[in-house]
Amino acid sequence: MSAVVPRVSKHRAAFGRRLNPPLPQTVRTLWVVFGDQLDPRFSVFRKHFDKAHDAVLMAEVDEESRHVASHVQRTTLFLSAMRHYAESLSARDVRVRYVTLDNADNTQSLDGEVRRAVGELRPERLAVIRPGEWRIVTMVEAWRESLQLPLTMHEDPHFLTTPAEFGEWATGRRTMVMEHFYRVMRRRLEILIAPDGGPEGGRWNFDADNRKGYKGDRDTLPPRVRHEPDDITRDVMAMVRERLGDLPGRLDDFNWPVTREQALAELRDFITHRLAHFGDYQDAMVVGRPWMYHSLLSAPMNLKLLDPREIVTLAVEAYRRGVAPLNAVEGFVRQIIGWREFIRGVYWHEGAGYGARNALGQTHSLPSMYWTGTSEMQCMRESLGEVLSNGFGHHIQRLMVTGNFAMMAGVHPREISDWYLGMYVDAIDWASLPNTLGMSQHADGGVVGTKPYAASGRYIDRQGDYCTGCRFSPGVRLGDDACPFTTFYWDFLLRHRATFARNHRMAMPLKNLDAMSDQERTAIAARANAVRDSLGMRPMAAPTSP
Repeated sequence: MSAVVPRVSKHRAAFGRRLNPPLPQTVRTLWVVFGDQLDPRFSVFRKHFDKAHDAVLMAEVDEESRHVASHVQRTTLFLSAMRHYAESLSARDVRVRYVTLDNADNTQSLDGEVRRAVGELRPERLAVIRPGEWRIVTMVEAWRESLQLPLTMHEDPHFLTTPAEFGEWATGRRTMVMEHFYRVMRRRLEILIAPDGGPEGGRWNFDADNRKGYKGDRDTLPPRVRHEPDDITRDVMAMVRERLGDLPGRLDDFNWPVTREQALAELRDFITHRLAHFGDYQDAMVVGRPWMYHSLLSAPMNLKLLDPREIVTLAVEAYRRGVAPLNAVEGFVRQIIGWREFIRGVYWHEGAGYGARNALGQTHSLPSMYWTGTSEMQCMRESLGEVLSNGFGHHIQRLMVTGNFAMMAGVHPREISDWYLGMYVDAIDWASLPNTLGMSQHADGGVVGTKPYAASGRYIDRQGDYCTGCRFSPGVRLGDDACPFTTFYWDFLLRHRATFARNHRMAMPLKNLDAMSDQERTAIAARANAVRDSLGMRPMAAPTSP
């Protein structure tokens, strides 16, 4: 029987021809551009790139979709955005060596492709923009010695602070509090600052006006912008199905911006149709309505298709024009210039060993429902199902549903951190790891959050309609009808009571725990173990792959 030769589409062939013009005979500087560095403004290159003698290397490799299992939509987003960006570079007469995933000579690792390119192009030096992951930084630093080439690592101008600047702010502080950092950023950038130097509206933070439960008509929520896949995206989708079809998630309804133009359309839609209610309903959860009033801008922003400065400028202008109220705009701005910059600063400040922390000593495996979406709990079924279908979940689903459950159930923090990194389209390690390991799992010992964000089923019931029709009762902690969130909440406090005894923010729940009888505490621990067993959770010595 003759071998079946995979079809190479005319679009893929045309893409390859466009992206491989003759390279200069002598490459002075080989610029390695990673998949989350697709800056359409060409800002670093404008200062340092010599079109006559330099070249760009971009490579699609299996390794980046498999070092953690990457959602098929996340993989498609990266590869399609990379190909569109490479075309835009070629249109500017930038010479690009672009290696597609299905290239016969592809070594399927970034390290291998850099070494292969160096062997063929013989550059005089290498240059990169700071990658978004310690794993890649370690690899890049090793090139200096192993390839015996000078290497320059430029800071990423996309961000509003450098790691060194954040380090200066953090050094000497007993704790790093995001709110304090945010106020420094507001003043430094002169954003929403009143003429007297104080905060616009008299308050730095308007969260007291936000976080309402959604009581409106589900059918009047704004629809998503539709980004119809073009030839490049469709070809990438076909290639992902063909070569990476075993990756998790569903690809049927891919709808993420892969170009600067599509990212701007997403931004305009948010400012026009969602920003006004962003603050009010940022924590609301509604069955079958994944998008609500969220911006959906983190993915194009983390790929650098959008700049945080332009986003913040448009949001503040919307407030000045009366299009959006201050509570919505301040809350949104805080996410970008406060939380986003703070999280990145923590990632670089805490060092390469940050991802190995497990301050609570959690040891259990991640339940299989995180990969299948199958659960009797409606909140988990909804939240996990939306991740599998869209590669997306908003921040309360991440923090207080999927993350909260994993922490209280005792999941090893690296297991859930790797799941978050692979399963969300906006996940880059600098953003995903501190948000998960620190904020969600409290596994860094309180670097990111001063208390664990543990909550029972009652919290989920207050924030939306997920509990309506669910077979579990959010206020019950024992018995067949007990909500697993509520059982695990009290079991979590039991297991870690000594750890949290000196945390004043945990005083009230610990007081309620101590008021229980010994018999009830024993019953809660037994019920929690039974739920773990029913979910197939097992103690483990180290993280595992799905």
